[in-house]
Amino acid sequence: MEFEQRKKIKTHLDIAPLIDIVFLLLIFFMLTANFIMQPGIKIKLPTAKTAEPQEDEKLTIFISRENEIFLNGQKINIDELREMVRIELESASKKIIVLKADELVNLGLAVKVIDISKQAGAKGIVISAEIEEILRKENEEDAGR
Repeated sequence: MEFEQRKKIKTHLDIAPLIDIVFLLLIFFMLTANFIMQPGIKIKLPTAKTAEPQEDEKLTIFISRENEIFLNGQKINIDELREMVRIELESASKKIIVLKADELVNLGLAVKVIDISKQAGAKGIVISAEIEEILRKENEEDAGR
């Protein structure tokens, strides 16, 4: 008596489409991350060749071209600045403030904001600037489009 051999089914999992999908998702998230901007306050930061990237800041003061002051995105009056900064610094682990002022802002106002921040307990102030080399490359890329 002769037994019939069963046919062996070989299965093969092709992972190439899976890799393609993962790479497409990676590219998508990398591209969309470049378009995420802070909404609301429009300022043009001054440029500097020696500017260095900083860690994510907790407390940020913005001064717009119209000399409006914003603390973490919330518009405040200069008279309220000292108390608001003091309250924010109490819960902050680092007592550092980042100042992002438009390049055309009144220097006297910027110095006044720095002085008030120091009086409120800030241990250091970082003045934010665009890195000139990166800004130049972005402008060249925009011109090429």
